[in-house]
Amino acid sequence: MSAQKPIPDRSGDKNQLKINTPEAASQLAKKEGEILAEELEKETEKKAILTGVGYINLTGFPISPEALKLLDEELANKEKIICFFYNGQEIRLATTNLENPLALKTLNDLEKKLHAHGGLYLVTEKSFSSALKLYESLPKIRPVKGGVEISRADIERYQQLIASTEDLEKQLQKASVTEVLAILISAALQKDASDIHLEGGRSEVVVRFRLDGVLYNITNLSIEFWPKLISRIKLLAGLKINIANIPQDGHFTIFLKDDTVELRVSTIPSSYGENIVIRLLRSSKTGLGFEDLGLKGKAYLDLEKEINRPNGMIITTGPTGSGKTTTLYAILNKLNSPGTKIITLENPIEYKLKGITQSQVEPEGNYNFAKGLKAILRQDPDIIMVGEIRDLDTADTAINAALTGHLVVSTLHTNDAAGALPRLISMGVKPFLIAPAINAVIGQRLVRRICLKCKKEIKLDQKTSEKVIKILKEIPEDSQEKVKDQDLAHLKFYQGAGCQACHNTGYKGRIGIYEIFTINDKIEKLILESQISEGEIKKITVENGMVAMVQDGLLKAKDGITSVEEVFRVCE
Repeated sequence: MSAQKPIPDRSGDKNQLKINTPEAASQLAKKEGEILAEELEKETEKKAILTGVGYINLTGFPISPEALKLLDEELANKEKIICFFYNGQEIRLATTNLENPLALKTLNDLEKKLHAHGGLYLVTEKSFSSALKLYESLPKIRPVKGGVEISRADIERYQQLIASTEDLEKQLQKASVTEVLAILISAALQKDASDIHLEGGRSEVVVRFRLDGVLYNITNLSIEFWPKLISRIKLLAGLKINIANIPQDGHFTIFLKDDTVELRVSTIPSSYGENIVIRLLRSSKTGLGFEDLGLKGKAYLDLEKEINRPNGMIITTGPTGSGKTTTLYAILNKLNSPGTKIITLENPIEYKLKGITQSQVEPEGNYNFAKGLKAILRQDPDIIMVGEIRDLDTADTAINAALTGHLVVSTLHTNDAAGALPRLISMGVKPFLIAPAINAVIGQRLVRRICLKCKKEIKLDQKTSEKVIKILKEIPEDSQEKVKDQDLAHLKFYQGAGCQACHNTGYKGRIGIYEIFTINDKIEKLILESQISEGEIKKITVENGMVAMVQDGLLKAKDGITSVEEVFRVCE
């Protein structure tokens, strides 16, 4: 800073402050300091432009607690790095020293952990100091063992202690409320469970895990734990602890070394207090490739062709839990490139996809699928994903988007692919818009894979064997999946015996079974004549070589991927 300038005598000017007092000298010095600070901000901005990074003045900038919490205060102060913006998709860090290699490394680490796009900004020392003071406003929470951030070491320790269900029960019997929740979450992660169900009863709390789509009883907890455990979960999920007579939804996140797990919490009132379901969404599960879905043969080739068209609509159908959203995510991952603008409209956003703009509808906030879709179209996207078509307004907007140069992918709740077109017409969609808008319709289910550790060959009983052969014989002749008659008598099928690797279920993981058809002249004629029915569509699609879901499932059973019992479980 330059030497203090002499204070001029302006006492004769009645409009000027009298400077022959300490107060006047102090005010003048303050003014000069502000001028110097402004000049320094301008110099820093120029330096940022020259080095190709952003610039910001954080003095008075509204930094959210969620952004500040991403970096520890001690690290921020020591390394002169601070997170000043985070909205779930974008993250921005500021630093006073661009030569500090930790600044860029910290940004890269947060981008990977949060699956967000990042940016680095240059700030002055004064600007940084003003932002650093905001840490003082954060609530000081004493770290609690087994809290929101469960370390990798804790999970590994719990997993070693709960190698079996009996071990789990022993640990739970001597655990505190905080430890109970941490142990249950660790066990669920160990078993690759998708959901934890906590169901209060008269004398005990039943704990069930959903493994590969099927619920299994895991253990029972003492009813004495229940009120405290409910409060603990609600506290972590940001729910109102004192309200038990209405449903609530919340979430919290666990950061592991190589993974991030988001836990969605849902509560509903029940006869014995409340029931709670915790869904575990693991970021490591989002790397599913288009080729890994379970598509094969004609279905794979048809879908690959249709998703590469510049416009039109692809609809995937099936009941809740049939993997529809996963299929859409896999399609988006395959189409995602720097030159393509992709926007999704979801409720909720299940996984964050890098390079894709994701928007969550808020029906209570008057932001539903129809309004969200209309807003998205003003963002000039190339590809649009609509989580679900539920009403005529959404359907009309989506179809018009497909007709005006956009590729639209969405889901529809019907039992199979053939039911999609009649469902749209029953909603009120004009038939003459459906045929040119829709590229392909997918019907799907998820079946469990046989555990490779305990897989064994089995012999089907006569009745089941005859049923399987009859279904496989009905595969269209010109289909490349057609099984030759001479091979039908020598089919082999398998089943899992049950082992520690699959938690004695006989299954490990899941795969999709599909049926896919595209719009042809015969289907278009039926649509335009308003004579469309599921039966007619099925007849035409079979004539065109479509393999039905149950046939696709039995072909996978023939290949030893799943079992005949599992295919019939989900298809009948």
